[in-house]
Amino acid sequence: MKTAMSGLVKKIVKTIKVDLDKCNGCRACEIACAAYHANPRYSSFNPSRARVRVVIDERNDEWVAIRSTGYAKAECDGRRVYTIKGKEYSECSFCGNACPARDLFKEPDSGLALKCDMCGDDPNQIPLCVQICSRDALTYEVTEKEVEEQIKPNEMEIGLESLADRYGLDKIMSAVARMAQQGAGVEAER
Repeated sequence: MKTAMSGLVKKIVKTIKVDLDKCNGCRACEIACAAYHANPRYSSFNPSRARVRVVIDERNDEWVAIRSTGYAKAECDGRRVYTIKGKEYSECSFCGNACPARDLFKEPDSGLALKCDMCGDDPNQIPLCVQICSRDALTYEVTEKEVEEQIKPNEMEIGLESLADRYGLDKIMSAVARMAQQGAGVEAER
């Protein structure tokens, strides 16, 4: 979503960092996250509800903890392979998006995209996945950064952006111009 900018503001940025060398694929982070997000809280341990997942590829000895970041409208076309300390990792291994190409980070009942909320609004609360990681593969950082203030779009702007994504800006502009001409003709008749 594109937003208008307006001046610098201070923003708290919360980050979970992953040390690939320390992760052994135990998936305790997934279970803790799933339990936190169960309804009621801690009533079940369904890893498909977790906002953090350990991507496991035993054949390539690949264990990568990734955190959900949002929803992608379409499957990406990136198929790069990264080599880190002699191990090859696919680009998808590091992607936190829910996308049409895979079932990661989708609510199992509704299919809606899941996004990490850092286990709440309190910046002093350390997310459960970080707390439960016995190998310290996950670390939590809170920093303050100056960023451009973003003005959130109103409903009309969101709707227009969605239409522009689907039909293209030229078609939208043409339709609005046609509607304006028709409206001007109606006004002249009155």
